[in-house]
Amino acid sequence: MLNRRDLLKAAAIGGPAVLFPWDRAPGGVRASSLALPAAPAALAAPARSEAKRSAARIVPFEHAMPLPPVLSPVSRTDSSDLYQLRMAETRAEIVKGLLTTVRTYGGCFPGPTIRAVRGREVVVQQTNDLSVHTSVHLHGGYVPSRYDGLPMDLVKPGETREYRYPNDQVAASLWYHDHAHELEAENVYRGLAGAYLLSDPHESGLPLPNGEFDIPLLIRDARIESDGRLIYTDPYQCPHMLVNGKERPYFQVAARKYRLRVFNVSPNRHISLRLAGGEPFTQIASDGGLLAEPVEVHELTLTGAERAEIVVDFARYPVGGSVVLENTAALETERAEVLRFDITRTAEDRSQIPAVLATLPPIPKATVHREFELTTFPDARINGRKYDPNRTDVRTTAGTSEIWTIHNYLTRRPAGVFHAPHSFHTHLVRFRVLDRDGKPVGPAEAGLKDTVTVNPGETVRIAMTWGDYPGEYVYHCHHMVHSSHGQMGRIDVLPAASEDRGKESDDAFADSHPASGASAAGTGRRRWRGRRRHRLHHHAGRRRNRGRRNWWRG
Repeated sequence: MLNRRDLLKAAAIGGPAVLFPWDRAPGGVRASSLALPAAPAALAAPARSEAKRSAARIVPFEHAMPLPPVLSPVSRTDSSDLYQLRMAETRAEIVKGLLTTVRTYGGCFPGPTIRAVRGREVVVQQTNDLSVHTSVHLHGGYVPSRYDGLPMDLVKPGETREYRYPNDQVAASLWYHDHAHELEAENVYRGLAGAYLLSDPHESGLPLPNGEFDIPLLIRDARIESDGRLIYTDPYQCPHMLVNGKERPYFQVAARKYRLRVFNVSPNRHISLRLAGGEPFTQIASDGGLLAEPVEVHELTLTGAERAEIVVDFARYPVGGSVVLENTAALETERAEVLRFDITRTAEDRSQIPAVLATLPPIPKATVHREFELTTFPDARINGRKYDPNRTDVRTTAGTSEIWTIHNYLTRRPAGVFHAPHSFHTHLVRFRVLDRDGKPVGPAEAGLKDTVTVNPGETVRIAMTWGDYPGEYVYHCHHMVHSSHGQMGRIDVLPAASEDRGKESDDAFADSHPASGASAAGTGRRRWRGRRRHRLHHHAGRRRNRGRRNWWRG
Protein backbone atom coordinates (compact mmCIF):
# COMPACT_ATOMS: atom_id res chain seq x y z
CA MET A 1 0.00 0.00 0.00
CA LEU A 2 1.30 3.43 -0.90
CA ASN A 3 1.90 5.82 1.94
CA ARG A 4 2.14 9.60 1.95
CA ARG A 5 5.94 9.50 1.53
CA ASP A 6 5.60 7.35 -1.60
CA LEU A 7 3.16 9.82 -3.12
CA LEU A 8 5.35 12.80 -2.36
CA LYS A 9 8.34 11.00 -3.85
CA ALA A 10 6.35 10.33 -7.01
CA ALA A 11 5.32 13.98 -7.13
CA ALA A 12 8.95 15.08 -6.89
CA ILE A 13 9.80 12.88 -9.87
CA GLY A 14 6.74 13.49 -12.01
CA GLY A 15 5.96 17.11 -11.21
CA PRO A 16 3.62 18.89 -8.78
CA ALA A 17 0.88 16.82 -7.21
CA VAL A 18 -2.73 17.81 -7.53
CA LEU A 19 -4.89 17.83 -4.45
CA PHE A 20 -8.23 16.21 -4.93
CA PRO A 21 -10.65 13.97 -3.05
CA TRP A 22 -10.99 10.46 -4.35
CA ASP A 23 -14.40 8.91 -3.99
CA ARG A 24 -15.14 7.71 -0.48
CA ALA A 25 -15.65 4.04 0.13
CA PRO A 26 -19.11 3.01 1.44
CA GLY A 27 -17.82 3.20 5.01
CA GLY A 28 -16.80 6.83 4.53
CA VAL A 29 -13.01 6.32 4.61
CA ARG A 30 -11.14 8.33 2.01
CA ALA A 31 -8.39 6.38 0.27
CA SER A 32 -6.12 9.38 -0.25
CA SER A 33 -6.11 13.08 -1.04
CA LEU A 34 -2.84 13.34 -2.96
CA ALA A 35 -2.30 12.05 -6.46
CA LEU A 36 -0.59 12.95 -9.69
CA PRO A 37 -2.71 14.46 -12.47
CA ALA A 38 -1.91 11.44 -14.65
CA ALA A 39 -0.85 8.79 -12.17
CA PRO A 40 0.77 5.56 -13.37
CA ALA A 41 -1.10 2.34 -12.76
CA ALA A 42 0.86 1.66 -9.58
CA LEU A 43 -0.45 4.91 -8.07
CA ALA A 44 -4.08 4.54 -9.11
CA ALA A 45 -6.70 4.87 -6.36
CA PRO A 46 -7.57 1.37 -5.13
CA ALA A 47 -10.92 2.28 -3.59
CA ARG A 48 -13.00 1.60 -6.70
CA SER A 49 -12.13 0.25 -10.13
CA GLU A 50 -12.05 3.01 -12.71
CA ALA A 51 -13.04 0.44 -15.33
CA LYS A 52 -16.42 0.14 -13.62
CA ARG A 53 -17.02 3.87 -13.79
CA SER A 54 -19.00 5.32 -16.63
CA ALA A 55 -20.16 8.94 -16.57
CA ALA A 56 -23.77 9.58 -17.48
CA ARG A 57 -24.34 10.79 -21.01
CA ILE A 58 -24.15 14.50 -21.67
CA VAL A 59 -26.89 15.88 -23.90
CA PRO A 60 -27.15 19.63 -23.31
CA PHE A 61 -30.44 21.44 -22.94
CA GLU A 62 -32.72 18.51 -22.11
CA HIS A 63 -33.85 20.09 -18.84
CA ALA A 64 -35.72 23.31 -18.28
CA MET A 65 -33.79 25.28 -15.67
CA PRO A 66 -35.75 25.50 -12.41
CA LEU A 67 -35.68 28.38 -9.96
CA PRO A 68 -34.97 27.34 -6.37
CA PRO A 69 -38.12 27.94 -4.32
CA VAL A 70 -38.15 30.95 -2.02
CA LEU A 71 -38.40 29.76 1.57
CA SER A 72 -41.37 31.03 3.59
CA PRO A 73 -40.97 31.86 7.29
CA VAL A 74 -42.89 29.71 9.77
CA SER A 75 -43.51 32.79 11.93
CA ARG A 76 -42.79 36.52 12.09
CA THR A 77 -42.32 39.14 14.76
CA ASP A 78 -41.99 42.90 14.45
CA SER A 79 -38.23 42.54 13.91
CA SER A 80 -37.45 39.00 12.71
CA ASP A 81 -38.48 36.10 10.51
CA LEU A 82 -38.17 32.49 11.70
CA TYR A 83 -37.34 29.72 9.23
CA GLN A 84 -36.96 26.00 9.77
CA LEU A 85 -34.88 23.70 7.57
CA ARG A 86 -33.96 20.05 7.78
CA MET A 87 -30.74 18.73 6.29
CA ALA A 88 -31.56 15.37 4.76
CA GLU A 89 -30.92 13.15 1.77
CA THR A 90 -33.32 13.04 -1.14
CA ARG A 91 -33.26 11.95 -4.76
CA ALA A 92 -33.17 14.44 -7.59
CA GLU A 93 -33.20 14.20 -11.38
CA ILE A 94 -29.96 16.01 -12.29
CA VAL A 95 -29.34 14.17 -15.57
CA LYS A 96 -32.45 13.42 -17.59
CA GLY A 97 -33.89 10.02 -16.73
CA LEU A 98 -31.61 9.33 -13.71
CA LEU A 99 -32.29 9.74 -10.00
CA THR A 100 -29.35 10.85 -7.87
CA THR A 101 -29.05 10.86 -4.08
CA VAL A 102 -28.07 14.30 -2.79
CA ARG A 103 -27.78 16.10 0.55
CA THR A 104 -30.19 18.99 0.85
CA TYR A 105 -31.53 21.83 2.91
CA GLY A 106 -35.29 21.45 3.04
CA GLY A 107 -35.36 18.70 0.43
CA CYS A 108 -34.24 21.06 -2.37
CA PHE A 109 -31.20 20.72 -4.63
CA PRO A 110 -29.78 23.35 -4.41
CA GLY A 111 -31.30 24.64 -1.18
CA PRO A 112 -34.25 27.04 -1.10
CA THR A 113 -33.56 30.74 -1.53
CA ILE A 114 -33.85 32.91 1.56
CA ARG A 115 -34.80 36.51 0.85
CA ALA A 116 -33.83 38.91 3.60
CA VAL A 117 -34.14 42.67 4.16
CA ARG A 118 -31.51 44.87 5.74
CA GLY A 119 -32.23 45.56 9.40
CA ARG A 120 -34.68 42.66 9.77
CA GLU A 121 -33.28 39.62 11.57
CA VAL A 122 -33.47 36.16 10.03
CA VAL A 123 -33.53 33.19 12.41
CA VAL A 124 -32.95 29.74 10.90
CA GLN A 125 -33.40 26.54 12.90
CA GLN A 126 -31.33 23.88 11.16
CA THR A 127 -31.99 20.22 12.01
CA ASN A 128 -29.45 17.63 10.90
CA ASP A 129 -31.16 14.47 9.66
CA LEU A 130 -28.02 13.34 7.85
CA SER A 131 -25.54 10.71 9.03
CA VAL A 132 -22.62 13.19 8.93
CA HIS A 133 -21.73 16.28 10.95
CA THR A 134 -22.53 19.68 9.47
CA SER A 135 -22.05 23.37 10.25
CA VAL A 136 -23.98 26.09 8.44
CA HIS A 137 -22.11 29.26 7.38
CA LEU A 138 -23.73 32.35 5.86
CA HIS A 139 -21.03 33.25 3.37
CA GLY A 140 -20.53 37.01 3.25
CA GLY A 141 -22.69 37.58 6.31
CA TYR A 142 -21.87 40.06 9.06
CA VAL A 143 -22.75 37.65 11.88
CA PRO A 144 -21.83 37.16 15.57
CA SER A 145 -19.28 34.40 16.08
CA ARG A 146 -21.67 31.95 17.74
CA TYR A 147 -23.87 32.03 14.61
CA ASP A 148 -21.08 32.09 12.04
CA GLY A 149 -20.93 28.34 11.41
CA LEU A 150 -17.31 27.84 12.44
CA PRO A 151 -15.61 24.64 11.25
CA MET A 152 -15.70 23.07 14.71
CA ASP A 153 -19.19 24.31 15.75
CA LEU A 154 -20.79 21.11 14.54
CA VAL A 155 -24.42 20.14 14.22
CA LYS A 156 -24.31 16.44 14.96
CA PRO A 157 -26.77 13.97 13.43
CA GLY A 158 -30.13 14.35 15.13
CA GLU A 159 -29.33 17.80 16.57
CA THR A 160 -30.93 21.20 15.87
CA ARG A 161 -28.98 24.46 15.94
CA GLU A 162 -30.34 27.97 15.67
CA TYR A 163 -28.58 30.60 13.58
CA ARG A 164 -29.39 34.32 13.88
CA TYR A 165 -28.49 36.72 11.09
CA PRO A 166 -28.93 40.44 11.92
CA ASN A 167 -28.62 41.55 8.27
CA ASP A 168 -26.93 44.80 9.28
CA GLN A 169 -25.14 45.30 5.96
CA VAL A 170 -25.78 46.53 2.44
CA ALA A 171 -27.70 44.51 -0.12
CA ALA A 172 -25.79 41.61 -1.66
CA SER A 173 -26.08 38.12 -3.09
CA LEU A 174 -24.93 35.90 -0.23
CA TRP A 175 -25.16 32.14 0.10
CA TYR A 176 -25.32 29.59 2.88
CA HIS A 177 -23.37 26.35 2.84
CA ASP A 178 -21.80 23.66 4.97
CA HIS A 179 -18.56 24.45 6.82
CA ALA A 180 -17.85 21.35 8.93
CA HIS A 181 -14.08 20.94 9.01
CA GLU A 182 -12.74 18.23 6.67
CA LEU A 183 -16.31 17.57 5.53
CA GLU A 184 -17.27 20.88 3.92
CA ALA A 185 -16.02 20.08 0.42
CA GLU A 186 -17.95 16.84 0.19
CA ASN A 187 -21.07 18.19 1.93
CA VAL A 188 -21.26 21.14 -0.46
CA TYR A 189 -20.48 18.91 -3.44
CA ARG A 190 -23.33 16.62 -2.44
CA GLY A 191 -25.75 19.54 -2.23
CA LEU A 192 -25.56 21.60 0.98
CA ALA A 193 -25.71 25.08 -0.54
CA GLY A 194 -28.37 27.71 -1.18
CA ALA A 195 -28.79 31.39 -2.09
CA TYR A 196 -29.42 34.13 0.48
CA LEU A 197 -30.48 37.35 -1.22
CA LEU A 198 -30.27 40.46 0.94
CA SER A 199 -31.98 43.68 -0.16
CA ASP A 200 -32.02 47.20 1.22
CA PRO A 201 -34.04 50.34 0.44
CA HIS A 202 -31.36 51.85 -1.79
CA GLU A 203 -30.95 48.76 -3.96
CA SER A 204 -34.71 48.14 -4.10
CA GLY A 205 -35.27 51.73 -5.24
CA LEU A 206 -33.05 51.39 -8.31
CA PRO A 207 -34.80 50.73 -11.64
CA LEU A 208 -32.95 47.41 -12.15
CA PRO A 209 -34.78 44.32 -13.44
CA ASN A 210 -36.73 42.77 -10.59
CA GLY A 211 -39.36 40.18 -9.74
CA GLU A 212 -39.49 37.42 -12.35
CA PHE A 213 -36.62 39.10 -14.20
CA ASP A 214 -34.20 38.80 -11.24
CA ILE A 215 -32.75 35.31 -11.52
CA PRO A 216 -30.22 33.42 -9.33
CA LEU A 217 -27.88 31.06 -11.21
CA LEU A 218 -26.08 28.60 -8.91
CA ILE A 219 -23.41 27.01 -11.11
CA ARG A 220 -21.27 24.01 -10.21
CA ASP A 221 -19.67 20.89 -11.64
CA ALA A 222 -20.43 17.24 -10.84
CA ARG A 223 -19.80 13.68 -11.89
CA ILE A 224 -22.96 11.63 -12.34
CA GLU A 225 -22.49 7.97 -13.17
CA SER A 226 -24.63 6.15 -15.70
CA ASP A 227 -26.48 4.54 -12.78
CA GLY A 228 -27.25 7.96 -11.25
CA ARG A 229 -24.61 7.96 -8.49
CA LEU A 230 -23.05 11.32 -7.62
CA ILE A 231 -19.33 10.56 -7.33
CA TYR A 232 -17.25 12.80 -5.08
CA THR A 233 -14.02 13.17 -7.03
CA ASP A 234 -11.63 15.78 -8.39
CA PRO A 235 -12.81 18.44 -10.87
CA TYR A 236 -10.79 16.87 -13.69
CA GLN A 237 -13.28 14.01 -13.63
CA CYS A 238 -16.45 16.11 -13.31
CA PRO A 239 -17.81 16.58 -16.83
CA HIS A 240 -21.33 17.61 -15.84
CA MET A 241 -22.09 21.30 -15.38
CA LEU A 242 -25.17 22.10 -13.33
CA VAL A 243 -27.22 25.28 -13.13
CA ASN A 244 -29.75 25.35 -10.30
CA GLY A 245 -29.35 21.59 -9.95
CA LYS A 246 -29.85 20.55 -13.58
CA GLU A 247 -27.26 19.42 -16.12
CA ARG A 248 -26.74 22.11 -18.81
CA PRO A 249 -30.37 23.27 -18.87
CA TYR A 250 -32.23 25.76 -21.02
CA PHE A 251 -34.13 28.78 -19.71
CA GLN A 252 -36.91 30.62 -21.50
CA VAL A 253 -36.63 34.40 -21.37
CA ALA A 254 -38.42 37.42 -22.77
CA ALA A 255 -36.78 39.86 -25.17
CA ARG A 256 -35.85 42.34 -22.45
CA LYS A 257 -33.26 42.95 -19.69
CA TYR A 258 -32.65 40.37 -16.95
CA ARG A 259 -30.67 40.66 -13.75
CA LEU A 260 -28.67 37.44 -13.33
CA ARG A 261 -27.10 36.70 -9.96
CA VAL A 262 -24.24 34.32 -10.75
CA PHE A 263 -22.84 32.07 -8.01
CA ASN A 264 -19.87 29.74 -8.37
CA VAL A 265 -20.83 27.07 -5.81
CA SER A 266 -18.34 24.51 -7.14
CA PRO A 267 -16.20 23.27 -4.26
CA ASN A 268 -13.01 23.12 -6.33
CA ARG A 269 -13.39 24.73 -9.77
CA HIS A 270 -13.22 28.20 -11.26
CA ILE A 271 -15.37 29.20 -14.24
CA SER A 272 -15.14 31.86 -16.97
CA LEU A 273 -18.49 32.70 -18.50
CA ARG A 274 -19.28 34.44 -21.77
CA LEU A 275 -22.08 34.55 -24.29
CA ALA A 276 -21.20 32.30 -27.21
CA GLY A 277 -21.57 35.11 -29.74
CA GLY A 278 -19.18 37.33 -27.80
CA GLU A 279 -21.80 39.98 -27.00
CA PRO A 280 -21.04 42.16 -23.96
CA PHE A 281 -23.11 42.28 -20.81
CA THR A 282 -23.09 44.62 -17.83
CA GLN A 283 -21.74 43.77 -14.39
CA ILE A 284 -23.51 45.67 -11.61
CA ALA A 285 -22.36 43.93 -8.42
CA SER A 286 -19.69 41.69 -6.92
CA ASP A 287 -19.63 39.55 -3.76
CA GLY A 288 -20.36 42.33 -1.30
CA GLY A 289 -22.96 44.33 -3.19
CA LEU A 290 -23.41 46.91 -5.90
CA LEU A 291 -20.46 48.38 -7.75
CA ALA A 292 -20.01 52.13 -7.85
CA GLU A 293 -21.03 52.15 -11.50
CA PRO A 294 -21.90 49.57 -14.15
CA VAL A 295 -19.06 47.92 -16.05
CA GLU A 296 -19.36 46.44 -19.55
CA VAL A 297 -17.62 43.07 -19.74
CA HIS A 298 -17.37 40.25 -22.26
CA GLU A 299 -16.35 37.52 -19.84
CA LEU A 300 -16.88 36.84 -16.15
CA THR A 301 -14.38 34.73 -14.19
CA LEU A 302 -15.35 33.44 -10.75
CA THR A 303 -13.28 31.22 -8.47
CA GLY A 304 -14.95 29.07 -5.83
CA ALA A 305 -17.56 31.01 -3.78
CA GLU A 306 -17.29 34.26 -5.78
CA ARG A 307 -20.47 35.92 -6.97
CA ALA A 308 -21.31 38.63 -9.46
CA GLU A 309 -24.50 40.21 -10.71
CA ILE A 310 -24.88 40.98 -14.39
CA VAL A 311 -27.57 42.45 -16.61
CA VAL A 312 -28.12 40.83 -20.00
CA ASP A 313 -30.40 42.48 -22.54
CA PHE A 314 -32.08 39.74 -24.55
CA ALA A 315 -33.94 42.34 -26.65
CA ARG A 316 -30.99 42.29 -29.07
CA TYR A 317 -31.88 38.72 -30.07
CA PRO A 318 -34.90 37.81 -32.21
CA VAL A 319 -37.87 36.08 -30.64
CA GLY A 320 -37.46 32.41 -31.45
CA GLY A 321 -33.67 32.63 -31.23
CA SER A 322 -31.27 31.34 -28.59
CA VAL A 323 -27.95 32.28 -27.04
CA VAL A 324 -25.65 29.95 -25.11
CA LEU A 325 -23.72 30.83 -21.98
CA GLU A 326 -20.43 28.96 -22.17
CA ASN A 327 -17.48 28.28 -19.89
CA THR A 328 -14.18 29.19 -21.53
CA ALA A 329 -12.34 27.59 -18.58
CA ALA A 330 -13.70 24.15 -19.44
CA LEU A 331 -11.13 21.44 -20.04
CA GLU A 332 -10.44 20.39 -23.62
CA THR A 333 -12.19 17.10 -22.80
CA GLU A 334 -15.35 18.90 -21.61
CA ARG A 335 -18.24 20.59 -23.34
CA ALA A 336 -18.20 24.36 -22.97
CA GLU A 337 -21.97 24.87 -22.80
CA VAL A 338 -23.40 25.86 -19.42
CA LEU A 339 -26.89 27.24 -20.11
CA ARG A 340 -29.00 28.09 -23.15
CA PHE A 341 -31.31 31.09 -23.09
CA ASP A 342 -34.31 30.71 -25.43
CA ILE A 343 -35.98 33.99 -26.34
CA THR A 344 -39.63 32.99 -26.53
CA ARG A 345 -41.66 36.18 -26.22
CA THR A 346 -41.71 39.95 -26.01
CA ALA A 347 -42.29 41.82 -22.77
CA GLU A 348 -42.51 45.39 -21.58
CA ASP A 349 -39.25 46.61 -20.09
CA ARG A 350 -39.13 49.74 -17.97
CA SER A 351 -35.93 48.72 -16.22
CA GLN A 352 -32.75 50.75 -16.57
CA ILE A 353 -29.14 50.46 -15.49
CA PRO A 354 -28.30 53.67 -13.61
CA ALA A 355 -25.02 55.40 -14.37
CA VAL A 356 -24.34 55.44 -10.61
CA LEU A 357 -25.22 52.32 -8.66
CA ALA A 358 -23.81 52.96 -5.19
CA THR A 359 -21.49 55.19 -3.23
CA LEU A 360 -18.65 53.04 -1.98
CA PRO A 361 -17.05 53.99 1.32
CA PRO A 362 -13.50 55.34 1.18
CA ILE A 363 -10.70 52.86 1.78
CA PRO A 364 -9.56 53.43 5.36
CA LYS A 365 -5.95 54.08 6.33
CA ALA A 366 -4.54 50.84 7.70
CA THR A 367 -2.76 50.71 11.04
CA VAL A 368 -1.89 47.00 10.75
CA HIS A 369 -0.24 45.16 7.85
CA ARG A 370 -0.09 41.38 7.57
CA GLU A 371 1.33 38.96 5.03
CA PHE A 372 0.04 35.52 4.06
CA GLU A 373 1.63 32.90 1.81
CA LEU A 374 -0.61 30.20 0.37
CA THR A 375 1.13 26.95 -0.56
CA THR A 376 -0.51 23.97 -2.25
CA PHE A 377 2.27 21.43 -2.73
CA PRO A 378 3.08 19.09 -1.11
CA ASP A 379 0.04 20.03 0.95
CA ALA A 380 -2.21 23.02 1.58
CA ARG A 381 -0.97 25.57 4.14
CA ILE A 382 -1.06 29.25 5.04
CA ASN A 383 2.22 30.71 6.28
CA GLY A 384 3.60 27.21 6.61
CA ARG A 385 0.88 26.13 9.02
CA LYS A 386 -2.14 23.87 8.75
CA TYR A 387 -5.38 24.79 10.50
CA ASP A 388 -5.49 24.18 14.24
CA PRO A 389 -8.74 25.33 15.89
CA ASN A 390 -6.89 25.68 19.21
CA ARG A 391 -4.26 28.07 17.80
CA THR A 392 -4.91 31.76 17.19
CA ASP A 393 -3.20 32.83 13.96
CA VAL A 394 -4.43 36.42 13.87
CA ARG A 395 -5.46 38.50 16.87
CA THR A 396 -7.10 41.82 16.10
CA THR A 397 -9.54 44.27 17.64
CA ALA A 398 -12.93 45.56 16.57
CA GLY A 399 -12.42 48.78 14.62
CA THR A 400 -8.89 48.00 13.45
CA SER A 401 -8.17 48.79 9.80
CA GLU A 402 -5.73 46.42 8.14
CA ILE A 403 -4.07 45.65 4.83
CA TRP A 404 -3.42 41.99 4.06
CA THR A 405 -0.86 40.99 1.44
CA ILE A 406 -1.65 37.53 0.06
CA HIS A 407 0.82 35.63 -2.10
CA ASN A 408 0.16 32.45 -4.05
CA TYR A 409 3.47 30.67 -3.69
CA LEU A 410 2.83 28.34 -6.63
CA THR A 411 5.07 29.47 -9.47
CA ARG A 412 5.00 26.31 -11.56
CA ARG A 413 1.56 25.51 -12.92
CA PRO A 414 0.61 21.84 -12.46
CA ALA A 415 -0.71 19.67 -15.26
CA GLY A 416 -4.27 20.78 -14.55
CA VAL A 417 -5.66 24.25 -13.92
CA PHE A 418 -8.25 24.04 -11.15
CA HIS A 419 -5.92 23.97 -8.15
CA ALA A 420 -3.49 26.60 -9.44
CA PRO A 421 -5.41 29.73 -8.30
CA HIS A 422 -6.53 30.20 -4.72
CA SER A 423 -9.88 31.63 -3.69
CA PHE A 424 -9.13 33.59 -0.52
CA HIS A 425 -12.03 34.29 1.85
CA THR A 426 -12.33 36.04 5.19
CA HIS A 427 -15.27 35.65 7.54
CA LEU A 428 -16.99 38.63 9.22
CA VAL A 429 -15.63 41.39 6.97
CA ARG A 430 -16.03 42.58 3.44
CA PHE A 431 -12.85 44.01 2.01
CA ARG A 432 -11.62 46.09 -0.90
CA VAL A 433 -9.09 44.68 -3.36
CA LEU A 434 -6.31 47.24 -3.72
CA ASP A 435 -3.98 45.81 -6.35
CA ARG A 436 -2.54 42.74 -8.07
CA ASP A 437 1.25 42.63 -8.30
CA GLY A 438 1.24 46.33 -7.56
CA LYS A 439 -1.24 47.26 -10.31
CA PRO A 440 -4.65 48.67 -9.26
CA VAL A 441 -7.58 46.39 -10.01
CA GLY A 442 -10.21 47.31 -12.56
CA PRO A 443 -13.67 48.68 -11.74
CA ALA A 444 -15.35 45.25 -11.86
CA GLU A 445 -13.21 44.16 -8.89
CA ALA A 446 -13.09 47.45 -7.02
CA GLY A 447 -16.32 47.04 -5.04
CA LEU A 448 -16.97 45.27 -1.74
CA LYS A 449 -15.66 41.71 -1.76
CA ASP A 450 -15.44 38.74 0.59
CA THR A 451 -13.57 36.34 -1.71
CA VAL A 452 -10.67 37.13 -4.02
CA THR A 453 -8.77 35.18 -6.65
CA VAL A 454 -5.01 34.85 -6.18
CA ASN A 455 -3.41 33.38 -9.31
CA PRO A 456 -0.14 31.37 -9.38
CA GLY A 457 2.82 33.54 -8.40
CA GLU A 458 0.54 36.53 -7.85
CA THR A 459 0.43 38.92 -4.90
CA VAL A 460 -2.88 40.57 -4.02
CA ARG A 461 -3.49 43.25 -1.39
CA ILE A 462 -6.84 43.73 0.34
CA ALA A 463 -8.03 46.32 2.90
CA MET A 464 -10.61 45.78 5.62
CA THR A 465 -11.89 47.17 8.90
CA TRP A 466 -13.00 44.71 11.57
CA GLY A 467 -16.55 45.27 12.75
CA ASP A 468 -18.21 45.29 16.14
CA TYR A 469 -18.62 41.55 16.77
CA PRO A 470 -15.84 40.14 18.97
CA GLY A 471 -15.12 36.43 18.90
CA GLU A 472 -13.55 33.67 16.85
CA TYR A 473 -13.64 33.61 13.04
CA VAL A 474 -11.59 32.04 10.24
CA TYR A 475 -9.96 32.90 6.92
CA HIS A 476 -9.18 30.26 4.31
CA CYS A 477 -8.92 29.25 0.68
CA HIS A 478 -12.41 28.61 -0.66
CA HIS A 479 -11.30 25.89 -3.01
CA MET A 480 -12.82 23.66 -0.39
CA VAL A 481 -10.48 20.73 -0.84
CA HIS A 482 -7.72 23.15 0.18
CA SER A 483 -9.50 24.33 3.34
CA SER A 484 -10.50 20.75 4.13
CA HIS A 485 -6.80 19.89 4.08
CA GLY A 486 -5.91 22.71 6.44
CA GLN A 487 -5.46 25.85 4.33
CA MET A 488 -7.23 27.91 6.94
CA GLY A 489 -6.40 30.11 9.93
CA ARG A 490 -8.17 31.32 13.04
CA ILE A 491 -8.92 35.00 13.75
CA ASP A 492 -9.73 36.24 17.24
CA VAL A 493 -11.47 39.62 17.17
CA LEU A 494 -11.21 41.32 20.56
CA PRO A 495 -13.53 44.03 21.90
CA ALA A 496 -12.49 47.58 21.10
CA ALA A 497 -11.24 48.25 24.65
CA SER A 498 -8.72 45.39 24.49
CA GLU A 499 -5.02 46.19 24.84
CA ASP A 500 -4.06 43.33 22.49
CA ARG A 501 -5.18 45.28 19.44
CA GLY A 502 -3.82 43.91 16.16
CA LYS A 503 -1.41 41.34 17.63
CA GLU A 504 -0.91 37.99 15.98
CA SER A 505 -0.33 34.86 18.02
CA ASP A 506 3.35 33.95 18.35
CA ASP A 507 2.28 30.46 17.28
CA ALA A 508 1.44 31.85 13.85
CA PHE A 509 5.14 32.32 13.11
CA ALA A 510 6.52 29.05 14.47
CA ASP A 511 7.51 26.13 12.27
CA SER A 512 5.07 23.24 12.33
CA HIS A 513 7.35 20.77 10.52
CA PRO A 514 11.06 20.08 10.09
CA ALA A 515 13.09 21.89 7.47
CA SER A 516 11.81 19.78 4.59
CA GLY A 517 8.25 20.97 5.09
CA ALA A 518 9.31 24.55 5.71
CA SER A 519 11.30 24.57 2.50
CA ALA A 520 8.34 23.36 0.47
CA ALA A 521 6.20 26.12 1.90
CA GLY A 522 8.90 28.77 1.53
CA THR A 523 8.72 29.54 5.25
CA GLY A 524 10.73 29.13 8.42
CA ARG A 525 11.07 30.60 11.86
CA ARG A 526 13.59 33.25 10.84
CA ARG A 527 11.48 34.40 7.91
CA TRP A 528 8.35 34.80 9.97
CA ARG A 529 10.17 36.50 12.83
CA GLY A 530 11.08 39.15 10.29
CA ARG A 531 7.43 39.66 9.45
CA ARG A 532 6.52 40.47 13.02
CA ARG A 533 7.68 44.00 12.27
CA HIS A 534 4.28 44.50 10.63
CA ARG A 535 2.56 44.83 13.99
CA LEU A 536 2.43 48.55 13.39
CA HIS A 537 1.07 51.39 15.49
CA HIS A 538 -1.89 49.45 16.89
CA HIS A 539 -2.77 51.96 19.57
CA ALA A 540 -2.01 55.17 17.70
CA GLY A 541 -5.01 54.82 15.40
CA ARG A 542 -7.51 53.50 17.96
CA ARG A 543 -9.53 56.65 18.46
CA ARG A 544 -9.44 57.44 14.75
CA ASN A 545 -10.55 53.91 13.81
CA ARG A 546 -13.54 53.96 16.12
CA GLY A 547 -15.03 56.72 14.03
CA ARG A 548 -14.95 54.63 10.85
CA ARG A 549 -15.46 51.21 12.40
CA ASN A 550 -18.39 50.23 10.21
CA TRP A 551 -17.30 51.86 6.94
CA TRP A 552 -17.71 48.65 4.95
CA ARG A 553 -21.26 47.89 6.07
CA GLY A 554 -22.64 50.80 4.10
